[in-house]
Amino acid sequence: MKRSTIVTILCVIVMVPMLLLAVSIKENKAEQAQINATPQIKKFEPRASEWGKYYPRQYDSYMQTRKSDDIKDVLKENPAQIVMWAGYGFSKDYNAPRGHYYMLEDNLNTLRTGAPFDEKSGPMPTACWTCKSPDVPRLIDKMGENDYFTGKWARHGGEIVNGIGCADCHNNETMKLTVTRDYLKRALDAEGSMPFADATHQEMRSLVCAQCHSEYYFKKTPWTDANGQEQTAAVVTFPWNNGFSAEDIEKYYDERSFVDWTHKVSKTPMLKAQHPGYETFITGAHGKAGLACADCHMPYVREGGVKYSNHNVGSPLKDIANTCLNCHSGTEAEFKKTVEDKLARKDELHKKATQVIAKAHLEAGKALELGATDEEMKAAQTDIRHAQWRWDYSIAAHGSFFHAPEETLRVLGSAIEKGQEARIKLRTLLAKYGAADFEAPDFSTKEKAQAVIGLPFDKLVDEKNQFLKGLKQEWFQEGQERGIFDAKSREGMVLKTSYPTK
Repeated sequence: MKRSTIVTILCVIVMVPMLLLAVSIKENKAEQAQINATPQIKKFEPRASEWGKYYPRQYDSYMQTRKSDDIKDVLKENPAQIVMWAGYGFSKDYNAPRGHYYMLEDNLNTLRTGAPFDEKSGPMPTACWTCKSPDVPRLIDKMGENDYFTGKWARHGGEIVNGIGCADCHNNETMKLTVTRDYLKRALDAEGSMPFADATHQEMRSLVCAQCHSEYYFKKTPWTDANGQEQTAAVVTFPWNNGFSAEDIEKYYDERSFVDWTHKVSKTPMLKAQHPGYETFITGAHGKAGLACADCHMPYVREGGVKYSNHNVGSPLKDIANTCLNCHSGTEAEFKKTVEDKLARKDELHKKATQVIAKAHLEAGKALELGATDEEMKAAQTDIRHAQWRWDYSIAAHGSFFHAPEETLRVLGSAIEKGQEARIKLRTLLAKYGAADFEAPDFSTKEKAQAVIGLPFDKLVDEKNQFLKGLKQEWFQEGQERGIFDAKSREGMVLKTSYPTK
């Protein structure tokens, strides 16, 4: 073969890969430039599919959260909680959270939100929508915060029709992370250790999550509407003035004599923890090391030359190789086994606490039935209030033990201690009134526990089924007529509940 031919062949062999590489780099740069370009998305656009036109990878990964669709009935697994929440919505229905795709759907379907038949009926206030939809910041901008937080949950049914989406966390012009619920800003400023204005980008990667994954209550706030009428708004408020710990927040509520509800059996003025994920996260090793929620729940991934944040928000344990093992050593199997062993210890204390506190409620109820006075009951009821608050704070965020295992176990331990102190006081009272041998009734199954507290479960289910077939469907129709409903946000969605549907 001629030398010139050999040289030509060698040149082709070298040049072809270089040309392909150049084309690939050019395409990747073009794609990255498209991602970095300023999109044309209107302010407070609630339809995630509109954002997805510009950010298809992020949108497609977000849509993967619909795979996390299993219903896990927490009350069936641990019926003691039904007794603990007697007289409160969580005794009716409480499931483990599913993927973000289902947040609005589950809010609509739960027995806790009841079966309203018009905008003024139903058990829950408007505030119960607040963390479920990008329609919320749109409505607050349109109506004003106090007006939005006034009235019943059903009032905004035809306006809140899209599940959690892009507009909850991103500025429509710059795509920068943004907090769309001002109550978080107020709470950070009130606590003082990190004013919102000083938040870094890394801190914002947690704060956009903290808008919803935090403890809150509905603060009664008087205001005057445009017609001069006196109104009262139930404004979502974070109780962080004293700090973030269980005891700090407990003190905040006690100082204000705040009560979420009065227990149906023990007549205790109760507190209900919501989901203090941010509060527990910042006390743990990951938070103290400067990690953000997104580092573990939304890790960066690469496709070709494009790097983006995976919006398939879920447990890091479902993708250990790309989350935990970025920092931790060992294999996936070893890491998962370690976590499972630790979690079993937390579950042991968690279930022990529920048994102790549920029995304390029933013993308090018996003491009241026998004639114990308010003064005689006060000390035991205070212990019950504090015991259940601490138990609830330690488990309501679901991921709390992973975020802060030492703090979770500490708080659970104090919950058991407070519960036992209440039972000792109540045993003394029961003996005084001739019932020293009283034993709490059996609440070992969901059905038995609901019977113990007199919950009309079948009636609640029948009413809810009427709502699901009627008003719920009307709301989505109204949203469609308004041009705000994103049909893709419910694509392929199947009705799933922990109660029978008809």
